[in-house]
Amino acid sequence: MTHKIIVIGSASMDLTVQTQVMPDQGETILGETLYMAPGGKGANQAVAAARLKRNRDVYMIGAVGDDAFGQTILNNLRQHGVNVDYMQTIEGEHSGTAHITLYEQDNRIIVVPAANNRIVPEVVLPILQQFEKGDIIVMQQEIPAKTVEAVIDEAAQLELQVILNPAPYRALDNRLLNKVTYLTPNESECQQLFGESMDDALAQHPNQLIVTLGAEGAVYFDQTRQTVPAYPCDVVDTTGAGDTFNGALAVALSEGQSFETAIQFANMASSFAVSALGAQGGIPTREVVDKALNQ
Repeated sequence: MTHKIIVIGSASMDLTVQTQVMPDQGETILGETLYMAPGGKGANQAVAAARLKRNRDVYMIGAVGDDAFGQTILNNLRQHGVNVDYMQTIEGEHSGTAHITLYEQDNRIIVVPAANNRIVPEVVLPILQQFEKGDIIVMQQEIPAKTVEAVIDEAAQLELQVILNPAPYRALDNRLLNKVTYLTPNESECQQLFGESMDDALAQHPNQLIVTLGAEGAVYFDQTRQTVPAYPCDVVDTTGAGDTFNGALAVALSEGQSFETAIQFANMASSFAVSALGAQGGIPTREVVDKALNQ
């Protein structure tokens, strides 16, 4: 038996500019290319899960505006097999946008949430009643804090699993962190969340805390610190790597894979994700990841 995946999070339009020079304050420069494509951490994670999950039993709970970007975002989710029955279209509101600057194989991002701020507990919590024990919620923090907190509490009552990607960073108290099934910060977010070294945080949250380290892979704690190395890849755009990792992790866990095997699967998927432009452009299919893992 496999479990359903419910992504609760942001859906936005990514506006990506490539440049060879990062402007100083007050400086204007010429960029090289502009790339527009659907994104948002929630939508990226949902698309990754749908591409990788064999039965595509993936649901997205979120919101878009009643504008052209909103229709593009919804159509993109549908095309990838994501169920959008629980997506709201907010009248008179703009869809969220992310303004991304690519520079020297890295990125800087400014997010304008817009309609994503309308993902509120009053809308989300009743929907969760329709899912079953063991189903997996994937969340990030591009939606209101009150929603993240309410969902964690409700999921514990309903015995739903929760993968929380605490990005962008926002403080969460220990009561909530302890209710999360899996926590997936990067190294910087880990230090901000726990206020201590990564090794100390890992030791205190065995088989719950997974710290992603980009090109160095991911680490977790199971009696001792365990490192799952990343796979070699040609880096084009790192924007969607973390989102792909989380979507892939949810898929592997929904199929009953072991903790370590699930992290290996997620690492492989995220390695492919950086090989093309755009947060969703490089997300691989299940066949590609399985073939690479079996080589």
